[in-house]
Amino acid sequence: MLRNDQMYMMRQTVWHVDYLVYVLARDQERGEKAYQEMQQQGCSNIRFHALDVSDTSSIDKLKTFIETKYGGLDVLVNNAGIMFGQSSNASFAEQARETVKVNFTGTLNVSQSLLPLLRPHARVVNVGSQLGKLKNLSLDLQAKFSSDDLTVEDLVSIMNQFVSAAETGSHTSSGWPNSAYGVSKVGMMALTRIQSRELAKSGKEDIVVNLCCPGWVQSDMGGAKAHLSVDEGADTPVFLALLPPGSPCGQFFFKREVIQW
Repeated sequence: MLRNDQMYMMRQTVWHVDYLVYVLARDQERGEKAYQEMQQQGCSNIRFHALDVSDTSSIDKLKTFIETKYGGLDVLVNNAGIMFGQSSNASFAEQARETVKVNFTGTLNVSQSLLPLLRPHARVVNVGSQLGKLKNLSLDLQAKFSSDDLTVEDLVSIMNQFVSAAETGSHTSSGWPNSAYGVSKVGMMALTRIQSRELAKSGKEDIVVNLCCPGWVQSDMGGAKAHLSVDEGADTPVFLALLPPGSPCGQFFFKREVIQW
């Protein structure tokens, strides 16, 4: 099982921006090692804080820390995720449960905890994948995910239906693909659209949330043979984190361009 940690894509590029950036990781030792390496490279505006998106107490600790120390948040990059490799012996039911738990539910819990801390002009970047496109679902499921009336509660119910179908082996006959990772990223785009609508109603000025596919990156997940370096993979997430006022919101980006979901 391969897993990306929150915000790893920012580590090579973001120090050129006038922000104090927290690198978040569930593994304390690896997170601190990455932080120390960046400090040695002259990244004085980098800090580390532990976060496991599948642990609500860990999320609560991060929220309390940010709120107490800084009072708010200007940029949130949701990049935590897992993907089971082709050689995994895990059943599809287990893959569905764990992938949705981390990639969708974990990100949802982090967002619901931290979005209230966003300051005016804040930017939220959700990291998705082109494996999470609507065309991979049945027409009925496409309509449900893309509905402008979809709520968070509705979306959670639909994602739970996928897990239940995977557990009974009926997911393909119910219109789902054989990709737990892909389904989790469909959920992420639907969540992004909901967040965009809700933030627009919040009264906070110029808060923008988008989702992007960074491409196949040379990370623990992508491996050494992936097409893009970490710097190249970070390009679109950083671009979205720094969008000017009046920018698109609730969209799916690839290579800095809006693409069809």
